[in-house]
Amino acid sequence: MSITQQQLQQILPNAGQTAGVFVPVLNTAMVRFQIIGTKRVAAFIAQIGHESGQFRYVRELGSDQYLSKYDTGSLAKRLGNTPEADGDGQKYRGRGLIQITGRANYITCGEALALDLVNHPELLEKPQHACMSAAWFWASGGLNTLADAGQFDKITQRINGGQNGAADRQALYARALKVLA
Repeated sequence: MSITQQQLQQILPNAGQTAGVFVPVLNTAMVRFQIIGTKRVAAFIAQIGHESGQFRYVRELGSDQYLSKYDTGSLAKRLGNTPEADGDGQKYRGRGLIQITGRANYITCGEALALDLVNHPELLEKPQHACMSAAWFWASGGLNTLADAGQFDKITQRINGGQNGAADRQALYARALKVLA
């Protein structure tokens, strides 16, 4: 099941013409990672739509002060960043349509996609890699199974670590199911 630009714009109306840039690479990524069928595609589009502000952002927003939480301390350690205040928090900030965050995740994602994300983390800001990294994250996290079971809240939990933006995610999911039916 491929998604068209028209369908994507109906689901994510704030994406505007940017949707056209993402459609071909999104379809390629969804096929590669078996995000196929209405339930999977609807859940995936809803989640990446929310996470990226409807394709407006492929790089995490935040000041240096905000991103410093990724540079030192327990969160930095969990993300695989170096313990020194050396800029890892800024370098390995969230990128892609599902914000890949932290050196460890950049390493794993880079290996899966055959990209040198450790030395070139900005590659995840390019549409093809932003889509592939999101689809990789989705598949490696077992989210296809949750989508098949209709466990949308559990998908949100795995992506977000909580239910941040749950109402928007649910609204996008309902719209996606309707458009793709």
